[in-house]
Amino acid sequence: MASITEHETLQIKRANASGKTPVIFIHGLWVAGSWDRWAALFQEAGYAPVTPVWPDDPETVEQARANPEVFANKTLRQVADHTAKLIGTLTKKPAVMGHSTGGLLAEILAGRGLSAATVAIDPGPFRGVLPLPVTALKSVLPVLGNPLNWGRAVTLTFDQFKYGWANALSEDEARQLYESYHVAAPGVAVIQMATANLDPWTQAKADTKNRDRGPLLIIEGEKDHTVPWAIANASFKKQRQNPSVTEIKKIPNRGHSLTIDSGWREVADTALAFVKRFV
Repeated sequence: MASITEHETLQIKRANASGKTPVIFIHGLWVAGSWDRWAALFQEAGYAPVTPVWPDDPETVEQARANPEVFANKTLRQVADHTAKLIGTLTKKPAVMGHSTGGLLAEILAGRGLSAATVAIDPGPFRGVLPLPVTALKSVLPVLGNPLNWGRAVTLTFDQFKYGWANALSEDEARQLYESYHVAAPGVAVIQMATANLDPWTQAKADTKNRDRGPLLIIEGEKDHTVPWAIANASFKKQRQNPSVTEIKKIPNRGHSLTIDSGWREVADTALAFVKRFV
């Protein structure tokens, strides 16, 4: 298991020293540095933000682009276990939120009983979530189109990013996001989610019945191509079988980029309001 980075260690020390409830922000595939504005907002609201990287990933977009192959072979379990290790060093149980694959990881950690409140934004599918809309398949075709991508890091072209992430945005804003945030991603993590219902031993699996899961909110962008409403709603239907509070919120006219685009604050305020109700 990868060691906790210096950046993560400093955030953990600050969170523990503050006595405030930590909030863990888990990024998804194909972006880096995406939580900075969210972390500042939650800090102003009285929480202690922690923004972990995936194991051994570079901590800046510039470093990531200079060495894209470092992203290869990162599995869902590796990232979940690394984040769980980090949570284990906190003195207070955190709220956990994530976007896209990070949203799935947030649900996995909640299923382990590690979260005081969870927000999963456009979350990737887990085993038991059956819909596979055409737009979702097209969005991940850059990975699924080549079986060799299992062991590779895959970078999206701008057109691929525009379709999967920024379809609800202008060309100029989509380009700005691509240049500011986009990095390579491990093909294996995409394949694990895409094949979750075909693999009994899949790592894309969330314990939706654990009574210690805690309250969970799923946020979904209405126009999301990568994780369309059908996937998010199917995840909600699985999760609402849990005795804890389970809610879903659709954000109108928003695509997969809803956490980083110009409308990020509406989404962040929705997540913050939910967390405030419970921690």
